[in-house]
Amino acid sequence: MILGIGSDLCDIDRIQKSLDRFGERFTNRVFTPSERAKSDRRATRAASYARRFAAKEACSKALGTGLRAGVFWRDMEVVNLPSGAPTMKLTGGAALRLAAMTPAGHEAILHVSMTDDPPMAQAFVVIEARPLSGG
Repeated sequence: MILGIGSDLCDIDRIQKSLDRFGERFTNRVFTPSERAKSDRRATRAASYARRFAAKEACSKALGTGLRAGVFWRDMEVVNLPSGAPTMKLTGGAALRLAAMTPAGHEAILHVSMTDDPPMAQAFVVIEARPLSGG
């Protein structure tokens, strides 16, 4: 069953302006060390950050909280599955919110889609509750 859906559209130029103006102050506040390392290696650095920014916004919407109620930027991290597909790793308040919204006997699966077509980046997050096998 679907527990939450979120989407976000982000202006890559706006992220570039934040990178230019605030540099590490911006990236350290919003992104995890792993996300920063991955984005900083990209030729299209601002687009990489914009996709992740959009995914975090979309995830916060799918959680039903936005960036409040104890959910912070770095509580949501874009990571890749072994297949290479993106997903989200939640910690802190985001993980607590996810646990609270996941029905007993189910596990939460986060589906993430990110794209960009300059000057815009876009992300969708779907939170699925899947019955636990066995038991």
